[in-house]
Amino acid sequence: MDTAAPIVEAFRSQARTAHEMGSALVGALLERVAEDLAAGGPAAELVAGWRGHPLLDNLPLRLMGAVHREVLAGRAPALAGFFPSVGGSFEPEGAWKALRALLADEAPRLRAALEGPVQTNEVRRCCALLGGFLEVAARTGLPLGLLEIGASAGLNLRFDRYRYRLGPHAWGDPDAALALDTAWSGPPPALGAPLRVVGRAGCDLRPVRVGRAEERLRLLSFIWPDQAERLERVGRAAELAAADPPPVAAARARDWLEAALAAAPEGRATVLYHSVMWWYLPEEERRAVTALVRAAGARATTAGPLAWLRMEGTNPRETEIRLWTWPGDADRRLGRAHYHGAWVAWEPDGDDADEARDGGGSLRSRA
Repeated sequence: MDTAAPIVEAFRSQARTAHEMGSALVGALLERVAEDLAAGGPAAELVAGWRGHPLLDNLPLRLMGAVHREVLAGRAPALAGFFPSVGGSFEPEGAWKALRALLADEAPRLRAALEGPVQTNEVRRCCALLGGFLEVAARTGLPLGLLEIGASAGLNLRFDRYRYRLGPHAWGDPDAALALDTAWSGPPPALGAPLRVVGRAGCDLRPVRVGRAEERLRLLSFIWPDQAERLERVGRAAELAAADPPPVAAARARDWLEAALAAAPEGRATVLYHSVMWWYLPEEERRAVTALVRAAGARATTAGPLAWLRMEGTNPRETEIRLWTWPGDADRRLGRAHYHGAWVAWEPDGDDADEARDGGGSLRSRA
């Protein structure tokens, strides 16, 4: 797909999302880019001939990530004055003038950057995922072996090394180097469960190698420039992971998962999980992953159980947290959460075994 109308609408849609998610800067600039696209300006020339699905591949966030990377790297001084992430102060008209000039002057470098996928390893999503991990530990009494698809830099593979403040509840080492907090409603998760991680691995089409400075810059570039807390949190998590990076293979989810599930040993509960990435998989791959997991579930035993934990969007405002477990083939809704983990509504219900299910898919990107 390379027609103008879908691309313009993708930018307008992501602009609305950014405003809803508290980024006036990204929302305002994407609105202006959409206008420039429709008018045939520098933005239109930049994306001319771009092939792919502008919404599913999230062309708007690819572009904003590329632009932010220029600012963070010190290659866009005029625009930097309007980006709070480097000490600037946002002003829409001035920022757009500087951005439009950048789109025209640095088109080849920006165009090349559009080929890379969006990487938003939002570590505060662990506040929502933690409840699922605790539930598996409580149910099985076994240590956990983690498998994450769409793992990006693997920051969420280290979830057990963070301290959590879940509203009035707390979990984790009080002396942990990174504390995560969220507004929590509903009952507490299974905080007393004996949770221990004995294996962790993930995959991503283009993993972020946090031990490399330029790769950490790539990761931070996808965090919205006017959201300082997110930038600080992800930056700190990346620094910690650089000293002991989790294994994240460069592979498609379907290919990697087939081997990973086949090799899952007994004596642990294997937990496949993902957060706000299902939407990015092609429909055919989503079906293939679902089939692989269900087949592995059919082989699961009480000595080697399998769980599928998902934090994925079901509407434009929030994600749903679900846990599918085997033996038993039981799928439960555990609650809802903000796309960036700012709040969690813990609302565990019963099994939904009769419901038609797959891994869950976002209606719109919330990176």
